[in-house]
Parts: sequence; C-alpha cells; structure tokens
Amino acid sequence: MKRITSFALIAGMLGVGGILAHKVCRAKKMNAIAAESPIDYLDLDLETIDGNMVKLSDYHGKVLLLVNTASKCGFTKQYAGLQELYEKYKDRGLVVIGFPANNFLGQEPGSNDEIATFCETNYGVTFPMMAKISVKGKDIHPLYQYLTTQSPYTGDISWNFNKFLLNREGQVINRFGSKQTPMGEDITKAVESALQ
Repeated sequence: MKRITSFALIAGMLGVGGILAHKVCRAKKMNAIAAESPIDYLDLDLETIDGNMVKLSDYHGKVLLLVNTASKCGFTKQYAGLQELYEKYKDRGLVVIGFPANNFLGQEPGSNDEIATFCETNYGVTFPMMAKISVKGKDIHPLYQYLTTQSPYTGDISWNFNKFLLNREGQVINRFGSKQTPMGEDITKAVESALQ
C-alpha cells in the first residue's frame, strides 16, 4: 500500500512538474516569437477621439508624451498639467497625446464624445486625444502591447496616467508613473533634454 501511495505521489508531482515545465516553455516560446516579430508601432493605425485616423509616424520629428487617461480618477487633475506642459513646449516640438482607457475600476466609462467634452470643458485640453482603447489585458491595443512588452521600458500599465516619452525619431526614451506629475521636474527635464 505504501508503494502504491508513493508511486501515486511521485506521479502526481511529475504531472504538476510537467505542467509547469510546459507553461514555462510556452512562455519562452511566446517571448521568442515577440522578439522575432517586433510590432511596427510607429505605423499602427490610431483613431482620434473625433474619428479620424492617424499614425505615430505622422508626428515624425516631434517629441511625444503618450499618456493613458481617465475622467474619474484621482489623477484626472493631471489633464491640467498635461495641457500646461503642451502649451509650454509645443512650439519647440512637443506633442502630448492622450489615450483614454477604462482598464482601472471603470474610471473612464464615457463615450468618445463625452470624454472629448469633459476634457475641453474642464481642462481646456487642446492636445491630441485618441479614441478610447484598452491598455492592458486580452484586448490591449497593439501600441500598448509594444510599449509594455517590447519597448525599452516594459511592464504592465500600473494605473491611469502612466506616461511614455518618445524622441524625435520615435524611440521610447523614458517612462513615468502616475504619481509623476506633468509639470514636475522629472518630466520637464526629460522633455527639455529630448527637445534639444
């Protein structure tokens, strides 16, 4: 009886080990495929909040700050800082681009029209806003799939108002968390350096 129990225990352990080994192997294979097939993120189709189509490559020669936004978040007041940053540096080549997303506690429930009205009415937003997308999970937009898995600054989007800085050649050169404010020293110094 002890031999049968031991055999069953060992077989069970091997089964679990096999499953884990299979998952690790599959994850490595998927990472290898991603590495071999990088996303051409600059030429992805992006829909603007008013329904037009653009690509990041349309902004070639500009410094870009990409931000996933939300209208009902503790960080929503950063819209004001983003607008201030945009106004301060737009003549030197900065473009702030907002990407509304409803990935965190339903904090961006509105339609594109509602979001556009909210941003304009409450914060006077004039920088480009894109149509609502997903920035994580199974339905992640390909741009954010690139940013979080293939750019030099990988890792899941942690919350609303994460920020990615791209230089004039479209390379991702920095990433900032939600708590790093648009007009804070970390971001303004990075923007000024990229604009030189």
